[in-house]
Amino acid sequence: MRILLAEDDEKLNETLVYGLTQAGFTVDTCMNGEDALFYGEQNIYDVILLDRMLPYMDGTDVLTSLRKNNIVTPVILITALGTLSDKVEGLDLGADDYLVKPFAIEELLARIRCVLRRPHRIVSEETFSRSDIIWFPSEYRLCGPSGNCTLSKREAALLETLLKSGNTTLSRSHLLLKVWGPDSDVEEGNLDNYIHFLRRRLKTVGSCLTLKTVRGVGYSLTESP
Repeated sequence: MRILLAEDDEKLNETLVYGLTQAGFTVDTCMNGEDALFYGEQNIYDVILLDRMLPYMDGTDVLTSLRKNNIVTPVILITALGTLSDKVEGLDLGADDYLVKPFAIEELLARIRCVLRRPHRIVSEETFSRSDIIWFPSEYRLCGPSGNCTLSKREAALLETLLKSGNTTLSRSHLLLKVWGPDSDVEEGNLDNYIHFLRRRLKTVGSCLTLKTVRGVGYSLTESP
């Protein structure tokens, strides 16, 4: 899963990136509000961790702009402002949670798990399920009617993105942003390679799911007729 961290305290930023990465998340980071808004508007993140007081643009203004632009990504405000009125204001602006500094990384991880707990996205905290497959993110393991196999980290990110999309066709640009990140110089041919790898994985486990190419648009995960 991919997280956007917007925190201008360099030491805290580095500490959080380390803790989140150790917990298995892919983290993109920025240190001012303008960059946070730009990255957030790409709509490629599972969670946004947003410092309330950022240079150039306040975190609450970033949050307001994201919600006005119909970005529904869960947002956890992280801030030193811990009064009741501060919390109420942040939640009323559209934050999904509010975490006051200082905090332990274990509490942050618990808050992240909480906002990710969506019935339409996740069967349990440990698995994703669709059609005849079950995906175990913590193990990078894909199970199907004919057995199971282990995916690489990049294959896993691609599979999770497609699983969450339902039957929606995802554009090539969206997949590149989601799987490789906004700052990557990856070539489009790499996406084609990983689509090929993932098709082989689905075939290996005997799934009826297939990666359909929608010419001129992108890819969708659908059931074979």
